[in-house]
Amino acid sequence: MLDQGAPPPHDASAVPPSPGLAARLMRRKPVERLVAEGGQGEGGSLRRSLGLWQLTMISIGATLGTGIFVVLGEAVPKAGPAVTLSFVIAGLTALFSALSYAELAGTIPVAGSSYSYAYATMGELVAWICGWCLVLEYGVSVAAVAVGWGEYLNELLDGTIGVTLPAALSAPPGDGGIFNLPALIVVLLAMTFLLGGARESACANTIMVVVKIAALVLFCAIGVQGFRSGNYEHFMPLGMAGVSAAGATLFFSYIGFDAASTAGEEAKNAQRDLPRAIMLSLVIVTVLYVLVAAVAVGAKPWRTFTDSEASLAQIMTDVTGQSFWGTLLAFCAVVAIASVVLTVLYGQTRVLFAMSRDGLVPKVFSKVHPKTGAPRANTLIVSLFCGVLAAAVPLGQLADATSIGTLFAFALVNVAVVVLRRTRPEMRRTFRVPLSPVLPALGFGLCVWMMGSLSTVTWVVFGVWMAVGLVFYFVYGHRRSRLATPVPSEARTHQK
Repeated sequence: MLDQGAPPPHDASAVPPSPGLAARLMRRKPVERLVAEGGQGEGGSLRRSLGLWQLTMISIGATLGTGIFVVLGEAVPKAGPAVTLSFVIAGLTALFSALSYAELAGTIPVAGSSYSYAYATMGELVAWICGWCLVLEYGVSVAAVAVGWGEYLNELLDGTIGVTLPAALSAPPGDGGIFNLPALIVVLLAMTFLLGGARESACANTIMVVVKIAALVLFCAIGVQGFRSGNYEHFMPLGMAGVSAAGATLFFSYIGFDAASTAGEEAKNAQRDLPRAIMLSLVIVTVLYVLVAAVAVGAKPWRTFTDSEASLAQIMTDVTGQSFWGTLLAFCAVVAIASVVLTVLYGQTRVLFAMSRDGLVPKVFSKVHPKTGAPRANTLIVSLFCGVLAAAVPLGQLADATSIGTLFAFALVNVAVVVLRRTRPEMRRTFRVPLSPVLPALGFGLCVWMMGSLSTVTWVVFGVWMAVGLVFYFVYGHRRSRLATPVPSEARTHQK
């Protein structure tokens, strides 16, 4: 018999036991909840206004930039005329990860790209690490590309009006200057477009992408007039080892095809269009790269290529005997790099929007302006940070940090597609990676191999960045995560 004065026995089922630390770190966000919350933040929702054409242009805009205008001078001496084969190999390497992105983008059509995919498949801690890598990738990439834009702008000004900006205003401290004004200007210009909304910024990006594609087609049309078959007599002078070495260098020219996946909540028909945009952009970029490389090597003996930013412009000048065409290409390079700044900055803001909606970073990043449908405060903060970083900080080798952040995210996406196939085989997929899990495994292995080829300095920067991110997560994000709310609230949120 129970003692009448004793307290009632504890009902263990009334209050569920608090999960342990390991369980909290591995908590996953259900795919259905990710999709249901798509675009819905406490500060408003993103607007679905982008079609297949705009999404494809976003991916091409982020990919087709500085690489093709400077990379030939680095890659041709390693592979000779077989640099065309190196471009194909690099494109196939990127293809493995692109296939995984295409499947997940169609299955989980939300903002956040690989961060959101990791949250649904591998848990919160892995998702945080992935998102933190994307912040590094996009942030440093915007700053580094903006610095390159300033260099091309100086070349264009010198070629047209014979004027260049003084070093004090075109380089950061430590690199012979005081403040890199052009780098700040191009970031602020991109910010202006983004504040107008996704549709308006996509329109501006499309115009810039069309200009740079036209410039490369023009290069091929003019360069082929100087084509000499003798330049291809010794197709692979440095053997397959040289082709592979050049392919590793060229792989980084393909980074950016994943940009469309950050637009998952602004696509009109995300499940249909995102996989198509990712694959179509990769095909277009690969074809352009191979054509430009084939014409360039045919018009100029491979031994005469140097690590010069003006290699394509010089070929056009040599073939025509007129400097006008080289100047025109320099103008197109300025436009090309500006579109990279715009699309990469766009991706950065959408990743932070997704992380903020999940409670892992402050709420200000998920507040959407009611008129434009753009995360205005998010865009302002990110743009000003990247602009100051580009203008006032000498990046140097730190720019390689964008490569390691990208490769880490790519590797996780290849894992995520296999995990989701095993845990949720019944889900509707508008695109499926063929020969899974073989191709995702190859994509993962190639990403790890590429990461291993990066410098020690890059790994040190990556390690420090990860340490800072983990401290921020355990101090702020872990306790404020929306998945940490009680189950009843969570259920109500999901049902809305």
